Amino acid sequence: MASGTYYSKNMNQAQLGLLMALKEYELDIFTLEEVKALFKTGFEKLSGLIENLVHKGLLARIERGKYCRTAFRDENVIGTKLIADGAVAYWSALNLHGFTDQFPNKIFIQSPHKKAGKSVFKVAYKFVTLEQSKIAGIITAGQGNHAFHMTDKEKTIVDCFDRPEYSGGYEELITAFTHEPLDTLKLIEYAGRLDNKAVIKRMGYLAELTQMAGAEKFISFARSQVNDTFTLIDPFGENSGEFIMDWKLRLNIPKENLLRIGGKDE
Repeated sequence: MASGTYYSKNMNQAQLGLLMALKEYELDIFTLEEVKALFKTGFEKLSGLIENLVHKGLLARIERGKYCRTAFRDENVIGTKLIADGAVAYWSALNLHGFTDQFPNKIFIQSPHKKAGKSVFKVAYKFVTLEQSKIAGIITAGQGNHAFHMTDKEKTIVDCFDRPEYSGGYEELITAFTHEPLDTLKLIEYAGRLDNKAVIKRMGYLAELTQMAGAEKFISFARSQVNDTFTLIDPFGENSGEFIMDWKLRLNIPKENLLRIGGKDE
């Protein structure tokens, strides 16, 4: 970009120049720092220029220092832009992977950083903090400036068993786990990272009960994690039901119901 091409003491020309540059670089969403780094020769008073375009309704502010074109509404891209190292996860990722047809009423974003929930363009975002050592299975969806990070299929399933309150329903989660083809080695890695024996026992038992295809290694791994504490198969259910001694589980969802949910009716 030639020096001076988009510069002018006339603010209107400067505004037009910036919008043309954003279009040239196909930037629909950006931070102030990203724009400053891209245009190293810089627009004079770039921050003020952007805010002026926001005031005129030609750009929109998603939060301080972060902007998008007025018509840009990709909720997944926006959500991951709101927090460093953010990835679409939990119920939102279940939906994107086709595990469920249910749409969450908010977008779930996982990150090693903390951030309070907020709404942008009437879309609610829930930020779930996870230790850096437990972050894994991050893939990229979308392209170019519309790309965003999300958890892969296996990490999404493991995360939802770890935090089922963010999964959109326990039966939906069981169905997704037992019906969809999954990489069992990834399941072992991700479950091991979370280090939640209750989750591992639940998943291992369900895989064994429903005769989940190709899950032998995961079932063996899960059996190695069984401890002496009894765990409810549904963490939000009543403390009742059949005891499964070798898995140290209590079935507060009857076995026949689990088989039905898992598509393996007796």
